[in-house]
Amino acid sequence: MSRKNFYAMTDSAIAEEFGRRLEQIRLEANKPQKEIAYELGISEGTYRKAINGKARFEVIIGIMRMLEQLENLENLLPDRPFSPIEMLKLQGKKRQRAASKRSGNTQTSKEDTNW
Repeated sequence: MSRKNFYAMTDSAIAEEFGRRLEQIRLEANKPQKEIAYELGISEGTYRKAINGKARFEVIIGIMRMLEQLENLENLLPDRPFSPIEMLKLQGKKRQRAASKRSGNTQTSKEDTNW
């Protein structure tokens, strides 16, 4: 099977391809659109919009859940944790303590030094 060049496709075309693939999985699972829509609490029209690439991401996730395809989300966008060194670089310099308020007058009067 050849791999698609997603960078050469428009965002709409990619969304349509994703919907087409979901629909293929639905057909292979032999689940009616109506059943999936009912179980998700969406209309059949909303389901059709999803497979045409025009749905909210939550709807797509719901369809994937109904088709038992959630593990494919890991392939869609795998978790890539930062290295500990990169995390330290992102944190920057942390403050160790709060600075005291300083008045404009840097000289201390004799009255201030008497407890």
